[in-house]
Amino acid sequence: MTLKVQPLFHGVLATSLKVVRYVFLLLILCFHVSSSTEANEIPAKPLILMVGPWSTGKSTLINYLVGLEDTVERLHTGAEPTTSDFFVLKYGPKYRKFKGMELVSDEKQGFASLEKLGLNFLERLQGIEMQSPLLESVSFVDTPGIIENKKQQERGYPFNEVLQWFIQRASLILLVFDPTKLEVGSELEQVVNILKGHDGKLRLILNKADTVGEQELMKVYGALFWSLAPLMHSVEPPRIYMGSFWSKKRQDNSLIQLFEEEEKSVLLDLHQAIENQVENKISYIRRHAFLVRLHALIVDTFLSVFEERKSWFGDSDDIWFNIVHNPGMYGVVQRVLQKEGISKHDLKDVGMYVEFFQDNLRTFFRPLSHYCPIFDECLLEKVSSAISDELPRLLTKLKTEKSSQSCSKDSCDP
Repeated sequence: MTLKVQPLFHGVLATSLKVVRYVFLLLILCFHVSSSTEANEIPAKPLILMVGPWSTGKSTLINYLVGLEDTVERLHTGAEPTTSDFFVLKYGPKYRKFKGMELVSDEKQGFASLEKLGLNFLERLQGIEMQSPLLESVSFVDTPGIIENKKQQERGYPFNEVLQWFIQRASLILLVFDPTKLEVGSELEQVVNILKGHDGKLRLILNKADTVGEQELMKVYGALFWSLAPLMHSVEPPRIYMGSFWSKKRQDNSLIQLFEEEEKSVLLDLHQAIENQVENKISYIRRHAFLVRLHALIVDTFLSVFEERKSWFGDSDDIWFNIVHNPGMYGVVQRVLQKEGISKHDLKDVGMYVEFFQDNLRTFFRPLSHYCPIFDECLLEKVSSAISDELPRLLTKLKTEKSSQSCSKDSCDP
C-alpha cells in the first residue's frame, strides 16, 4: 500500500529545516558545534538497522529482503564472524560497492556527520548501491556482530558511539538472536543500554527457530525473554518474533505455520516504518530540539550562577571551578527544573558538565538573553515554540490528511 503524502512531506521538510536552523544555532552557541550537516538527514529514507551477536542471520535476513540471496553480490554469511564492517545498503541504478569516505563526503546522503567518528571507523564503513524495489523506500545498515571475547572487542574505533549514531536515526531496529547464541555478556549489555529509550522502534528476532524442536524452542524463548527484561529495565522486553528468515526450505517443524505468520508480522513492521516515515522524522526532530533546549538551559544556568557569585575580590576561575564541580551546592538543578517544560526525569546528572566545561571554556559562552533581538523572538523561544506548537501541529495535520484518504487493498487515494 502506498500512501500519497508527498505534498505534505514538502511542508514537513520546510518546517523541519526551519526548526533545525534554530536548533543548530543553539548548538553552535551552547555546545561548540559548527556544522549543520544533520539537516540533510531530514529528507533521507527510513533506516532499518540490524544488530545482534555474530552469525545469527543478520546479513542473511538483509539478503533475503532485498533479493541478494542467490547472487554473487550477496552480503557474506557464514558460521564464523563474517561482518567486521558497517554496511549501508541503499538504492542505486546499478550494483556498486564503495568506501565509507565517499558515503560521508556527500552531505546530501545524510551520513556526513559520521565523519566526526574518526578515520579508523571510516575504514570499516562501506556503502552498497543496487536496484531493489525495497531499497527505493528504505535503506539498510548491517552491523558487525556483537562479540563477547574481550580481545576481539578491541575494534580500533568507538563502536558504541557509532552504534548510537545509527540507533538514534533508525526507524526500525531488529535485534537478532539464534537459539545457540543467547549469552548476555558485557558488549551486549552495553548495546542494550544504548537501546534504552528507543523501545518503540525495537523488535527482537529469534532466528533459525526451525533448527530446534518445539519444546526446546519454548525454553530458548523464555531464556531470551527473561535475560533481556532486567537489562531493559522493563517488565517485559519488546515483542520477540520467531522464525527462519530466508527463502530456503525450512526444516520440518510443527511450528512452521507460526513461523510464516511471524515473518508476515516482521514485514508488516517494515511496511509501517515506510508508511510512517514522515511522522518518525517529526518525532526525531522534536526529540533532538528538546535535548538541545535542555542543554542550552543547563549551560545558561551555570553562567547565571557564576555571574551572581563572582566578585571583584574573588578569583573567577576558582568560583567557576567550584560551581561546575559542586552544582548541587549552588542549586543548578533546582533552577533548571523551574524552567517551563522541564521534568526531573529528563534531567541527566549535571556532573557530566565537568568534562564538558573542560573542553569548552566559560568565556566562549554568552547568556541566552544575549540572543534576543529587539524586533524578533528570542532564539530559545523559537525552539520552544517549535517543540510545543509547530511540530505537534504539523503532526496533527499529517494525521488528518491520512485519515481523509480513501484506501483499498492495494493503494490509497486522496
